[in-house]
Amino acid sequence: MPDPHPRTPRRPPLALLIAVSATGPLSLNIFVPSMPGIQRVFHTDYTTVQLTLTLYLIGFAVAQLLYGPLSDRFGRRPVLLAGQGVYLAGSLLCLMAPGIGALIAGRVVQAVGACAGMVVARAIIQDIYKREKAAPMLAYVHSGMAAAPMIGPSIGGLLEVWFGWQASFVLIAAIGAGVLAASVFYLHETHWGEGQAAGITDMVVGFGHLLRRPVFCGHAFQVAFTSSVFFAFVGGVPYVMVDLMGRPPSEFGFYFIAVPAMFMTGSFFAGRVSARVGSDRMVAIGTLIALTATGAEVAWNHWDLLTPVTLFGSMAVAALGAGMAQPNGMAGAVGVDPRRAGAASGLSGFLQMTVSAGVATVVGALLADSATPVVVVMFTSAALALMFHLVAVRAHD
Repeated sequence: MPDPHPRTPRRPPLALLIAVSATGPLSLNIFVPSMPGIQRVFHTDYTTVQLTLTLYLIGFAVAQLLYGPLSDRFGRRPVLLAGQGVYLAGSLLCLMAPGIGALIAGRVVQAVGACAGMVVARAIIQDIYKREKAAPMLAYVHSGMAAAPMIGPSIGGLLEVWFGWQASFVLIAAIGAGVLAASVFYLHETHWGEGQAAGITDMVVGFGHLLRRPVFCGHAFQVAFTSSVFFAFVGGVPYVMVDLMGRPPSEFGFYFIAVPAMFMTGSFFAGRVSARVGSDRMVAIGTLIALTATGAEVAWNHWDLLTPVTLFGSMAVAALGAGMAQPNGMAGAVGVDPRRAGAASGLSGFLQMTVSAGVATVVGALLADSATPVVVVMFTSAALALMFHLVAVRAHD
């Protein structure tokens, strides 16, 4: 009997994979400039309004654990389309929210749908490319994911001034509808249910199988701790800049532009050269750059030379290294077991977000009257990233 499924997957456009991956990061913070206005409109306190961010992150992290195994079992296309539908529904719920409770609920629904694109896109790349080719493709996707949150607040600020807080949700709902329509027509199936079953027990077993493999843990925790360098920085540097250095918040925003810009540069560079240089070598170079840059942060602080230029300049160099290391590490984690590529994508994404959130929390708890906790935690995270990379390389051997 002829095989009813083609065994050579039709490659979806790279631009579409970037778009489905970037909707979640864009939605995370595009409405941040509207938060004071939302507080006034709904007559609530700012702590409650912040739940629209906090619970979004929690929903985004946890839902990744579900989408990966589901896509292994039922295929990439239906799971991705379902997630995009949930994302669109959540965006519309936010747009029509009559109160802050409904807005928070809409944000959670939005987050649960948004993370489907990031998880499934990584699995699709693994389906159609081998690791050395998958790493450059993931690098391009990561560039788009970095650009989205960088431009999101700027767009949201303009929309808030011109049209009010609901305008941001109109825009992201329209983007969600457009990406969903494009996916219906151009995103073909790349996986035909050859993975593991998607029951709760099977998911736990699949995650346990991955976590018992040193090569997966090495790659996944390298990505998590490389990302934690950035989250430690974000969690503590606003306090350092505004409270300890006495600089205005606008100056923080000005210097911060260099960080995602350098991450995008590193990701683009990884996309161009990873296939020739080798994924493991690119991770080694990237993590060493991050370790050197964060070591410089510790030195500036110790010698009392920490200024906005040295603070953000060193972080920008670390971001360059992270952009080189993360896509290659993610390709290694997702490619450990092709039958569980979706589960590996979801689990590695979950570990990345939870470890990063934990590191940011530690920084916040340790902050007092100096920048020492920030720079030490950043350096420690970079050192752990390099250590876990060595674990992965040794496990390969």
